[in-house]
Amino acid sequence: MSVILLRHTRPVGADGLCYGRTDLDLAAGFEGEVARLASELPAVGRILTSPLSRCRRLAEALAAARGLTVEVEETLIEMDFGRWENTPWEAIPRAELDAWAADFTGARPHGGESVADLAVRVRRALERATSGSRPALAVTHAGIIKAALVAAGDPRGWKSETAFGAWRRIDWP
Repeated sequence: MSVILLRHTRPVGADGLCYGRTDLDLAAGFEGEVARLASELPAVGRILTSPLSRCRRLAEALAAARGLTVEVEETLIEMDFGRWENTPWEAIPRAELDAWAADFTGARPHGGESVADLAVRVRRALERATSGSRPALAVTHAGIIKAALVAAGDPRGWKSETAFGAWRRIDWP
């Protein structure tokens, strides 16, 4: 079964900021992005969303345009960056960033969630998203999309980039 993973639209103040679970508001132009996505996205049978408002607002607007309801799915929330949350990347101590780079999947120098923990959670999210008879739309975050690509077999997944308001379809067994 396939699932469409949609990254939320641009939030206010995101440039250069580590904001994983920080609940940022959406930037100007949101309504135009909703109109574009409502006409561009393929048909789906259900819409799931991260609980963060930058995803939930987009999911609700798309659901209204399509006559669907929204299911809030906790497993679609962005990675927990612990004490790095809401901190400019350039202000994070170099030693902590180096420790994370040295053990990308297992390290938690920020005290939050490890990439390995994120990967397990994303597998659960994919199983739930593909449990229906029609494709689902999951409105989520860049980290979730990267982990989903890796889980679906894309070896470049962690290095992939998904723009704000962009989507990817993946197949999940």
